[in-house]
Amino acid sequence: MSPLLPDSFVLPAPVGAVLRHLPHWPGAALFCAALNAALTPQLPDDVREALQGRPLRLEVKDAGIAFDFSWQGTRFVPASPRHTAPALTIRAHASDYVALARRTQDPDTLFFHRRLAMEGDTELGLMVKNTLDALELPVFDPARLPLPAPLGAALQRLRSRLFSH
Repeated sequence: MSPLLPDSFVLPAPVGAVLRHLPHWPGAALFCAALNAALTPQLPDDVREALQGRPLRLEVKDAGIAFDFSWQGTRFVPASPRHTAPALTIRAHASDYVALARRTQDPDTLFFHRRLAMEGDTELGLMVKNTLDALELPVFDPARLPLPAPLGAALQRLRSRLFSH
């Protein structure tokens, strides 16, 4: 089966124009819920400590959207982009994020090909990159999440489309 988003895919401009007008909060809250389900159980204590209260931003260039969030004690929480400038901004196209999650591309390759950008605290950026590289896969395995059966089955189907080779 072919991947849902091939490496060369860029969202069409009209789709990005629509996405840019969506309210910030629901998307950031859903993004944080996904991070908490997939990443929180695997984050080492030293990483949690280093992330504590640091504002982060993940930008999806072709969608024209950004998710502002931070680590607060035991979980990722959405943050308002109006209140704090991010300590670290990570920017890429949607297909590049999918390629990173699928591990068909590594961050260094995307960075050197100018498809992935990190701005802000370099040390924090390297820690985030190294932490993600060290995570046990599959990170986004719905079978590992405490979900109702129908939702787990739907996520498994989506995962198989996104992460099958």
